[in-house]
Amino acid sequence: MVTESEIICKHQGMSVMEMNYHLRVTGAQERSLQKTELSSSPPPPAAAVVVAGEVRVDAISSRFESVRVLGFLDAFALLISLMCFLYEIWLKIVFFRVSHAILDAIQDAVIDSPTAKFVPNIRSGSHTDIGQRRSMEDEHIRIDDLSAHLGSDFKCLMPSAFYGVFDGHGGPEAAAYIKRNAMRLFFQDCDFPQTSEIDSVFLDELENSHRKAFLLADLALADEASVSSSCGTTALTVLLLGRHLLVANAGDCRAVLCRKGVALNMSQDHRPTYLPERRRVEELGGYFDDGYLNGHLSVTRALGDWDLKFPLGSSSPLIAEPDVQQVLLTEDDEFLIIGCDGIWDVMSSQYAVSLVRRELRRHDDPQQCARDLVREALRLNTSDNLTVIVICFSSPSRVFDPSSRQRPRLRACSLPEETLSRLQSLLN
Repeated sequence: MVTESEIICKHQGMSVMEMNYHLRVTGAQERSLQKTELSSSPPPPAAAVVVAGEVRVDAISSRFESVRVLGFLDAFALLISLMCFLYEIWLKIVFFRVSHAILDAIQDAVIDSPTAKFVPNIRSGSHTDIGQRRSMEDEHIRIDDLSAHLGSDFKCLMPSAFYGVFDGHGGPEAAAYIKRNAMRLFFQDCDFPQTSEIDSVFLDELENSHRKAFLLADLALADEASVSSSCGTTALTVLLLGRHLLVANAGDCRAVLCRKGVALNMSQDHRPTYLPERRRVEELGGYFDDGYLNGHLSVTRALGDWDLKFPLGSSSPLIAEPDVQQVLLTEDDEFLIIGCDGIWDVMSSQYAVSLVRRELRRHDDPQQCARDLVREALRLNTSDNLTVIVICFSSPSRVFDPSSRQRPRLRACSLPEETLSRLQSLLN
C-alpha cells in the first residue's frame, strides 16, 4: 500500500514550513511511520496535536518567545553598556571642568600666598612742559630707589620708591619749597614708622605719618619768609613699599592705576564740582564764585595760601588735610600715572591709561610714555603747565592677559567599533 503523508507545521505569526515525504510502506507500518517521523524532530510539547497526517505545533511559540527574550536581553545589555560608556564620558567632562576650576582658584590664591608674593619691578619716567603759561609753577619728585636715596636713615628690606607732583599757583615758590624739603617733611619730621615687617599696625602708622607730613608742610609754608601768603600748591605723593602702594592727595592732581587695562582712580580731585567738598566748604562759611573758592582758588585743598585760611586752631574752608588711599599690588597692576591737572583737563583717566599701555607694549619705555602723554595733552589744547610721571610695576611680557590663556579643548569621543556594530544591528 502506498501512502502519501503530508506533515504541515503551522504557527500563528510565522511562515508555514512544509515537508512532503513520499514513502512506500505496508499498512501495518503506517502508524509506526508517523511515530518515526515525529520522533526524528525534537520532542513536541504535550500540547501538540496530530490530526489526519497534519501536525500543528502550536507550542513552538514558546521557543520563539525564548528567542525574543534572548534578543531583548541582548538589546538591554547593549543599552546598559552604552549608558555606562556615556556616563564615563560625562564623568571625564565633569572632572575636567572641576579640575580646571580648582586650578584657577589655586592660581588666584597663589597671588596672595606668603610664599609667592608679587614683587614689583619699579621703573619710572617723567616729563614736563610749560604749556601755554608764561611761567612754570609745577615741580615733581621721582625716586625709584628710596632706600639708596635715604641711606641708613631708612631701613627697608623690600623695593621702595617715592614720587610727588606739586602744582603751584600764585607763584612757583610754594611748590619749589615742598620739593626741596620733601625728604625732611615726609620721612624725618613726621615720625615715619620703621619696621622689618609690614602689618596692619604699621600701615595705620604709615597713613597717619603721611597725613602729619602734609599738615607740617602747610605750617612750614606759613612760616617761610620766601613764600608769599597768597602762594600755594596742590600736592600728590606716592609711596611704594614692596607691594604696598600709598597715595596721598590734597588738590586736583590725580593718580590713576592701570589694572589689566582698566583705569582706577587712586585719588579724588578736590574741586567745587565734587559735591562732598562743596558741602564741606559751604558748611564752614566758604562760597564759590564762578567755580572758584571765595572767588580766588579753583581747588578746595592745598598747601599754603594762608591769606585764604583762618588762623591756626580754627576750621577753614581751604584745608591741607589729604585723602589717603592704600592698595596691595598684584600682577594685574601694570603701572601708575600721576600728573597735574594740565593733563586731566583734556583727557580722561581711561584715555591716558590706554595711551600709555599701548605705547609700553611697543617700546617698554616709561620715559617715552610720559613724553607721549604731555604731547597728547598739548595736541588737545591744554592751557596749563604739564607734569606727568609714569611708574611701571612690571614689564609688558609679564602683564597677565586673560585672553591669552588657552584652555585645553575636549577631543571628540568615539564609541568602540564592537559597540557601534551591535547598536547598528539593533537599530536595523
